[in-house]
Amino acid sequence: MARYPTNGLTLAQANAIATAALAKGRELGLMPLTVVVLDAGGQLKAVQREDGSSLLRPEIALGKGYGALAMGLGGRELARRAQAMQGFMNALSDLAGGKAVPVPGGVLVCDAAGLILGAVGISGDVSAQDEVCAVAGIAAAGLAAETGDPA
Repeated sequence: MARYPTNGLTLAQANAIATAALAKGRELGLMPLTVVVLDAGGQLKAVQREDGSSLLRPEIALGKGYGALAMGLGGRELARRAQAMQGFMNALSDLAGGKAVPVPGGVLVCDAAGLILGAVGISGDVSAQDEVCAVAGIAAAGLAAETGDPA
């Protein structure tokens, strides 16, 4: 049987994260969400956009996850750095082609040993609530979330 690389997250894990994250949003009564799950190489594994999710939500969600993955830091730490080092974060955004959004809602997905397997970006409600949903989705898949704040 041939074995193929997963580049971090499997499709089953990515789908489990997205499904559970959306379920958490419904449980909390949030605005319609868009969830993007990236593998360790920054490639899309799953995208789910709820009915009513506004026009640029997929791009914002991608930017949250992509920024976290690009820097190896959760969105909360990226937000702190954006406040403290605006010039650097502007350069990062330029280098990333505008795809790095340094706010909560971009969460790294790690295994039990702390190895980064990918990232989740969610957009649709306020960033802190987007992050809650990302963390719930990651936990439901049996993985560890890195938000950029100490545990």
